[in-house]
Amino acid sequence: MLAGKRIVLGITGGIAAYKAVDLCRRLVDAGAHVVPVMTAGAEHFLGRTTLSALASEPVQTSLWNEASPIPHTRLGQSADLIVVAPATARLLAAYAAGLSSDLLTNTLLATRAPVVVCPAMHTEMWEHPAVQANIATLRSRGVHIVEPEAGRLAGGDTGTGRLAAPERILAAIVRVLSGGDLAGTHVVVSAGGTREPIDAVRVIANRSSGKQGYAIAAEASARGAQVTLVSTVDLAVPFGVTVLAVETAAQMEAALTGLAPAADVVVMAAAVADFRPVAAVPGKIKKDQGVPQIVLEPTPDILAGLGATKPAGQVLVGFAAETSDLLVHAAAKLQRKHLDLIVANDVAAPGVGFQHDTNAVTLLGADGTTRTVALADKRAIAKAVLDTVVEIRGRDQPPHPPLPTS
Repeated sequence: MLAGKRIVLGITGGIAAYKAVDLCRRLVDAGAHVVPVMTAGAEHFLGRTTLSALASEPVQTSLWNEASPIPHTRLGQSADLIVVAPATARLLAAYAAGLSSDLLTNTLLATRAPVVVCPAMHTEMWEHPAVQANIATLRSRGVHIVEPEAGRLAGGDTGTGRLAAPERILAAIVRVLSGGDLAGTHVVVSAGGTREPIDAVRVIANRSSGKQGYAIAAEASARGAQVTLVSTVDLAVPFGVTVLAVETAAQMEAALTGLAPAADVVVMAAAVADFRPVAAVPGKIKKDQGVPQIVLEPTPDILAGLGATKPAGQVLVGFAAETSDLLVHAAAKLQRKHLDLIVANDVAAPGVGFQHDTNAVTLLGADGTTRTVALADKRAIAKAVLDTVVEIRGRDQPPHPPLPTS
């Protein structure tokens, strides 16, 4: 994933510095050559020995005590990427202002490599206009910002400011360095099961967790796509993904109908309810009123609608969750709804589909190709799906015009 990439890992003086240990390990495991650079403040929270043992080189801290007479230029010029995690308000201010007071800030100014900055601080500091102005300045210069998450902070209070999870930072680094075979494309993904109200309390729902849709969104983002995720569930948002929250089939239809015409790829991973009450009861149906008579009607067939209006060149992917005759039902759905690819899974099989972190699928293409992916984690399934999407896009691209002859 990051094999052979030289990454400078900058650590500044915040309580979240301990998370840099996990990030360092993940980077090394992904094949990167990691060079840690710590500020004086970082050493109050983290010892050099720990990072030196995990990284590819010993920790560097000073402009003056290193083997190289100009360590900042050596680090900056040789880096494929620099990541600062955590980045304090002080680091953000110094970097935005072009101040070079230590090895890390000098290295940041001496590089032309991409830079990923991961702020971490208390909510009041993060929301301060000066900090937000510095973030805006850095963004305008092309610096990639992995924004902090909401949660419990040092001191026991709760708010936005917690350092992004190491896996999210890693995903951001992979995306920045990969370029990606989906770069320049807009991918729309749906995820989760819709909920159709019976009354103010009860709904008709299904067992979809949304995990497979989120995995596809994360994989598409890592491959360089602009990703919009239409979701009914509240899961951690993958880096670089824009989420549009919906609940009902009607809301999902409206969202996808608006997004699909301009999308290069649409992946309909959501489990949309097939039926809904004709009318939801206002308020709560009381038990002492007896068993209610609930009249159902079909929900809109969103996927069929997308297939009927699919613009030229767009790749449309559907899912078929079945409990019997998997390939027969999937092939019929593929043809009936004018799809380019359908992802079929037997949700009655152990470890497959709803609520699980794993899946096993068969991919059926409109050209008759079939690919089976054995039980694997949902990110691996997402990779297989998008590998096939890239192949379809490659086949559908118009041939290059012949070179002019003299």
